[in-house]
Amino acid sequence: MKNFLQTVISQYANSPTLVQLITNMNDHISPDADIDAFYDAVFNVRTAKGNGLDIWGRIVGVDRYLKIPDSPAQVGFNNGPGVPFNQAPFNGGIPSTQTYRLEDEAFRTLIFAKALANISDCTAPSINQLLRNMFAGRGRCYVADTGDMTLRYVFEFALLPYEQAIILNSGVFPRPAGVLAFAQQVNAGSTFAFNGGSGQPFGQGVFNSTSSLLPAN
Repeated sequence: MKNFLQTVISQYANSPTLVQLITNMNDHISPDADIDAFYDAVFNVRTAKGNGLDIWGRIVGVDRYLKIPDSPAQVGFNNGPGVPFNQAPFNGGIPSTQTYRLEDEAFRTLIFAKALANISDCTAPSINQLLRNMFAGRGRCYVADTGDMTLRYVFEFALLPYEQAIILNSGVFPRPAGVLAFAQQVNAGSTFAFNGGSGQPFGQGVFNSTSSLLPAN
């Protein structure tokens, strides 16, 4: 340790015995390796793991355990997501959830999302900047103001399962007060759109459907 004598408080600085003990300890024990390990495992959020990420989670206000609602098969109408009689029970009225423990990389993504949300002003440019930072190099992603007090997070690439769970169920993605949020994955290579974009022309792409909209809690 460099300049270690500067860390000794003044009332002990003139004690030959204590100064010699501290000097001997510094000569035989170097904290350099431990400091580097601490920086990588705890202090640097990009390389932290295990307990180090748990500390960062407490700092920004998120937990490693994520509750995800179940979507069991239920009796319902033919034009909805339900199934016919004798294939599923009626809706019990009590929504069920399952709790999943996020692995380090998934938890790191959640920490970054919450950290960026903590400083967001919930405007479209701010949310777009958050999405660009989180999914850099993955493809186009942006927020769309769909009116009627709703907005939509649009991703023109496939999300990983844990990314979709974070967007839909963690509650960390920013949105203005009183506004409902939805998420949508769009396959630009098979969706009809304008010629100047990445969509497909007539006869080669289908219209974008709202059936792929998922509520983001």
